Amino acid sequence: MPSLRALHAAGHEIQLVITQPDRPGHRMKVTPPPVKVAAQELGLEVFQPERIRAPEVAGRLNQLGPDLLVVVAYGQIVPPSVLAIPKRGAVNVHASLLPRHRGAAPIAHAILAGDHQTGVTIMRMDEQLDHGPVLAARTMEIGPREDAVALTARLAEMGAELLVEALAQLEDLRPAEQDHARATVAARLHREDGELDWGVPADEIDRRVRALQPWPGVTLPTSRGRVKVLRGHVEADRFVPDVVQLPGRRPAPAKQVLGDA
Repeated sequence: MPSLRALHAAGHEIQLVITQPDRPGHRMKVTPPPVKVAAQELGLEVFQPERIRAPEVAGRLNQLGPDLLVVVAYGQIVPPSVLAIPKRGAVNVHASLLPRHRGAAPIAHAILAGDHQTGVTIMRMDEQLDHGPVLAARTMEIGPREDAVALTARLAEMGAELLVEALAQLEDLRPAEQDHARATVAARLHREDGELDWGVPADEIDRRVRALQPWPGVTLPTSRGRVKVLRGHVEADRFVPDVVQLPGRRPAPAKQVLGDA
């Protein structure tokens, strides 16, 4: 959303916003993606194909004849048939310092890895995942207690600012090939990534609690069953939950929910 709003504020003509279809959200109520909401607020046309590889996507873009395609956290691999359409190519805003943490969940994996720094990369897209040459990059420190929600918000703002700067000098930037030998993969998250037990080292539990927000979240076993841990801290060699959530309940202080459990 910050990138879309920044492009609009900078005066770029946005012909079409392509985003995911509306999906069931809280209490199974069908909810539009935030990008759609922002686009409608700005008076922009929205297109929501189920798959970016669908023939109607390339057909729609060919009709528009765009100069440039900008991709931000889309969630699907853009096929060559779409990348080839814009006259000036396609650029991607990626929330890591490439080639580190290529893939679907770079912010979570930066925290999981215990990285002290991450950042944003603006790259020219090619047919491989987060593989294209780098146009611009900017570094950000990761706070010692920062979770993925807070880090995502900060990186989104940084990415929007860097995107506008890069597009303003696009013809003068010299793309730099990534060092592919140093690439790491930030694989998609799964529910079982957060299903932990107390035998896991305290530092790793802490990193997972911070990294796996808001999904899939971390659960730990207690006398009341598995509880979702939203926040905690490490004391000596043990992890101490601070805020937890029982199924169907609101988040609450761990001592209030668990007592002496």
